[in-house]
Amino acid sequence: MSDLPILRLLPGRDRRAKAGHPWIFSNEVAMTPAARALPPGGAVRVEGDDGFRHGVHLFNPHSLIAARRLSRDPGAVIDDAFWAARIAEALALRQRLFPTPHYRLVHAEADGLPGLILDRYGDLVALQANTAGMELATPAILRALDELIAPRAVVARNEASVRALEGLPEVTALLRGTEATGTVEEGGVVFGVDPLGGQKTGWFFDQRENRARVAGLARGETVLDAFCHTGGFGLQAAAAGAARVTLLDRSEHALATAMETARRNGLEDRVEAVRGEAMEALERMGREGKRFGVVVVDPPAFAKSRKDIAAAVRAYSRLARLAAGLVVPGGILFIASCSHHVPAGEFADTVIAGLQRARRDARILAMTGAGPDHPVHPMLPESVYLKALTLQLS
Repeated sequence: MSDLPILRLLPGRDRRAKAGHPWIFSNEVAMTPAARALPPGGAVRVEGDDGFRHGVHLFNPHSLIAARRLSRDPGAVIDDAFWAARIAEALALRQRLFPTPHYRLVHAEADGLPGLILDRYGDLVALQANTAGMELATPAILRALDELIAPRAVVARNEASVRALEGLPEVTALLRGTEATGTVEEGGVVFGVDPLGGQKTGWFFDQRENRARVAGLARGETVLDAFCHTGGFGLQAAAAGAARVTLLDRSEHALATAMETARRNGLEDRVEAVRGEAMEALERMGREGKRFGVVVVDPPAFAKSRKDIAAAVRAYSRLARLAAGLVVPGGILFIASCSHHVPAGEFADTVIAGLQRARRDARILAMTGAGPDHPVHPMLPESVYLKALTLQLS
């Protein structure tokens, strides 16, 4: 048995853990003075009051999610070999999925590394440690990355708001190397990536398959890419043969980056950038009578907490109505939500309600989520954050 502290659960409070749930909440734990004194992020062996062994967890006595399962094996030794083996398993899956080293390498609980995100851009890695356990394990994770892929640079993008719930500060830092820019290739377009200065970890791998689907529907069409960020949807549509692409975003820096990407890839003659608040711009375009063969609306999260759900539902409905009004008959609307607080069914109902208000009939071509490098833990359905609908409107 590994030499780790034992964390005991309260009588009758281990039903979820026995069912395989990877989280243990603070009200399920016997918070003795010894338990409260354990360092945040340390490994513990969890046992029920009946002596049932629930494996090794990372424990934070100050967090609502007090313990996150690392291994079902109560004798697991959490050393450098453990971290290397767990990341190697995630790496092997991605190498089966993708021909080039551009993907989400580790996706938290679903890859057996709760709270850890690793995005890979060839020899550049962006790291998010969203829990005290992964913050404590970061040096070992860096050694594992050195052993497995020897990245020239590793960037910490530890800015997620959930870190505050773990008692952690928000930090952006270069952990390895001296220079942290890179590229990612999708749909025949080479995009620049800036994990230090861009949004999140520099690129949204989760929309990879959705971008490819939209590009496949864009040949010969006019395309509007709203909330475009650096043009992932629109520029791939241009590369696939779209007649004209309009990129819409409020960020001057994002649009400048997108247009530079268009220039480098020989697409600038068919791409224009429009700066503005997307909702206002969509409404203005509707009044002006503008129409497009393909409209993409991929907004940031409208619901960042449960209290935002009602407002988010209204916003998605309005967005669907405005976007639908810009689609030519027979054209395509792609609309997405990354608000995990809004369930997929409610999002779909909200979009359909918006289409009805726009007096547009539709057929759903695809109901999709994140790509396979963002796997879902079967006991954590709340981790299904990305929802997307691809529709043809009549």
